Amino acid sequence: YIHVSDVPISFYFNTNSFYSSSFSQTIAGSSKKILRLPVVTVNMQRFVTARAKWVGELRGLSQRCYSQFGLASQKDDDMIINPQMPHFDYSPPPYNGPSADEILSKRKEFLSPSMFYFYEKNPLHLVHGKMQYLFDSNGRRYLDAFGGIATVSCGHCHPDVVEAIVNQTKRLQHSTILYLNNAITDFAEALASKLPGDLKVVFFTNSGTEANELAIMMARLYTGCHDIISLRNAYHGNAAATMSTTGQSVWKFNVVQSGVHHAINPDPYRGVFGSDGEKYAKDVEDLIQFGTSGRVAAFMSEAIQGVGGIVELAPGYLPAAYSAVRKAGGLCIADEVQSGFARTGSHFWGFENQGVVPDIVTMAKGIGNGIPLGAVVTTPEIAEVLCHSNYFNTFGGNPVCTSAGLAVLRVIEKENLQENAHVVGSYLKERLMAIKNKHEIVGDVRGRGLLLGVELVTDRKLKTPAKAETLHIMDKMKDMGVLVGKGGFRGNVFRITPPLCFTKEDADFVADVMDCAMSKI
Repeated sequence: YIHVSDVPISFYFNTNSFYSSSFSQTIAGSSKKILRLPVVTVNMQRFVTARAKWVGELRGLSQRCYSQFGLASQKDDDMIINPQMPHFDYSPPPYNGPSADEILSKRKEFLSPSMFYFYEKNPLHLVHGKMQYLFDSNGRRYLDAFGGIATVSCGHCHPDVVEAIVNQTKRLQHSTILYLNNAITDFAEALASKLPGDLKVVFFTNSGTEANELAIMMARLYTGCHDIISLRNAYHGNAAATMSTTGQSVWKFNVVQSGVHHAINPDPYRGVFGSDGEKYAKDVEDLIQFGTSGRVAAFMSEAIQGVGGIVELAPGYLPAAYSAVRKAGGLCIADEVQSGFARTGSHFWGFENQGVVPDIVTMAKGIGNGIPLGAVVTTPEIAEVLCHSNYFNTFGGNPVCTSAGLAVLRVIEKENLQENAHVVGSYLKERLMAIKNKHEIVGDVRGRGLLLGVELVTDRKLKTPAKAETLHIMDKMKDMGVLVGKGGFRGNVFRITPPLCFTKEDADFVADVMDCAMSKI
């Protein structure tokens, strides 16, 4: 049911076509008018491409109606017809819990005021999830193109992952690693098989921040050096060492942060050297020569910066940077918290896209499909440094969490989600590029697989961030049933990181909704 200006029109949909019904409208000051439309049949596969034509026909009908009834015309924006969400054969159970207002009131009273949320005017109250969809307290369905910040890899409440969690919880919920249990060893073995070279010793943690903290400490212990090199615009966590390596002021507090040097970000869109990775890497050499003793502990980077706005490092950057760091005695740490676990499609790990092998790999988010789980994987030689004293993590390697992690790996393989991320992600990127060609507000489309970013600007030449417009479009997309994330230092980048079970139909819906929202600006 839609409105063309103030004139309501009903459409009845099936899998092959839609039909316009007769409709009537009573206009104040006039008698009841009944308008009969000819039946319109359109193949649903051509629905999107034909939309412009029939919207134009409806607009013409609207103008004739207004002319007939002597009414003023409305803006064209009112006549844009919203895209249709893909069919999904599932209905969530009824929700009988607290209202959104009650939850918001308790949140304000009992939770930290630092905890922000999206859609401030009308916060989203989500109560149920199924694969790539989320449902609010009223049962309304949303297509999740954010995936809980690149965390839901297999799909919300994937039955195989849920079954693994429930079964392990019934057997043994917690025991600590002081006792033997097969859940942690089975998952460690499976995880090590996914990594190249001699990366086969696993330390489990509860989050990406914990994993990165441990990796930095191990690098400093192994090399005997303190200096770390990371990138501007990076995000690695919010604890002591990880806040130091994070390269954005908005994620830092005024506390002691020592021993970290931030190299120029190899950003192909905003960077000074464009896509020339080797030129950016020269800055790493300069930092070593002029900012340290000539010896460093490590270089840490994401292959694709997530919080930083889905910035894929310039081609050729990591090989050159790794070479410079290793010459200075340092280790190379790959932060795969967001880009790991098949999300980039072309490879299982983001660093593989640049043809390098790190010394330490950190991971979280997609590793557990929403379960709090992280890991550090390194070589046997480097792992030995933690034997010099005692290292222990109470919940690291918890049997429920590691059972979930193993189930995630099996689902990724069984359902061929890496290939799906590549195929669907490439298709979605093409659709987003078409939107860029249509709307001047889109400055850049980037990323790979299902780790994509769309940067909005008010001036393409000056690359002026369109921060307010980003919030507005994001809100309109939510109203039409699509949830996307927001990031980048300037807050003007859409982060599109959906579950890896996304389909081409889902991709079309995301692109159509974004196009529609931008058309209404």
